Amino acid sequence: MPNFDHLKLLVATLKHITLIDRIFRWKKINSLLIDAAGNLAANEITIAQQQAKINFLSNQLQLIEQESDLLEEDRKQKTEAALDSLQKIEDRIRAERADEIEKRSNAELQRIASLKQTWINHENTVKGMVRSIAQQHTIDYIEKVPFKGTPDNTLLICEEYVVFDAKSPGTDDLKNFPNYTREQAERAQKYAKQQDVKTDIFFVVPSNTLESLRHFVYKFPDYTVYIISIDALEPVILNLKRIEEYEFAKELTPEDRNNICRVLGRFAHLSKRRIQIDSFFARQFIELAYKTEASLPPDILEMVMEFERSEKLNPPQEKRTKAIPLSELEKESGQVKHDAGARGIIMEDNSLADKLNEHPLY
Repeated sequence: MPNFDHLKLLVATLKHITLIDRIFRWKKINSLLIDAAGNLAANEITIAQQQAKINFLSNQLQLIEQESDLLEEDRKQKTEAALDSLQKIEDRIRAERADEIEKRSNAELQRIASLKQTWINHENTVKGMVRSIAQQHTIDYIEKVPFKGTPDNTLLICEEYVVFDAKSPGTDDLKNFPNYTREQAERAQKYAKQQDVKTDIFFVVPSNTLESLRHFVYKFPDYTVYIISIDALEPVILNLKRIEEYEFAKELTPEDRNNICRVLGRFAHLSKRRIQIDSFFARQFIELAYKTEASLPPDILEMVMEFERSEKLNPPQEKRTKAIPLSELEKESGQVKHDAGARGIIMEDNSLADKLNEHPLY
């Protein structure tokens, strides 16, 4: 820092100098002047150095400020560029999202339009399929029914008119479709009460509506409504047609029908009784086998088991290509009776049957 000591001392001396001091002490004052001048010169150098340093620092500060301004400008430009890039990305994402939403919306609108068109065409599609199935399997398709009402499709099967009505949603909202089918099923009574109309009525719905339905059969006191898909048309119609294969029973007289039912009933009874009897004797034989092993002495039981192991029973083998005539069975039965009679065993069929029928067999 600048040094003003000599200058201060000179000023202090001059302030109090007298005439005598000027005359007799001028040499000292002159020395002080020289020292003060030197002090000023040194201070000027120091000040110059300080000024130079200040100028240098000022330049450095200016450079730093300029560099800071450049950095700030660069940072600002980079920030603006980043914000601009971010805005572009955001705009692109928004555009892509909007495009995706629009595509999904268009796809949904197209799907709904396709569904509506499918449901609009459903009645004609069902009619075409029923006609085709009827023609393929020689079933009468009734163009104009002889009873009251106008069902969509009617087939004549087993001398009965079978109604196939096409049902589809009126809108793209399937929530009301179950209620709609229920109401239509209740109104189907107008067909079921007609003469010669089959009491099983079929509603044909689009396949893509089945998931919305909870009930597929509506049973009423006088008729039943079945909900089927368009894909099930042919199997249902063919099953109904198979009933005709059994209609020959209508050609039988009441006496023939009773005879057939009587024979079938007796066969069923005899089969069940034979099973009961076989089960009864099986239990008796098993019980006897247990008693044999438990009651016989060990040495005798060992001999019995030895004879048992040597025995072999081979029943007649069945040959599928050979029928079993009744005459052969009667001959074998007669031989069994003859052999039993020769050994003192009386086999009276009637009394034996009565005794077996009296036995509870359980």
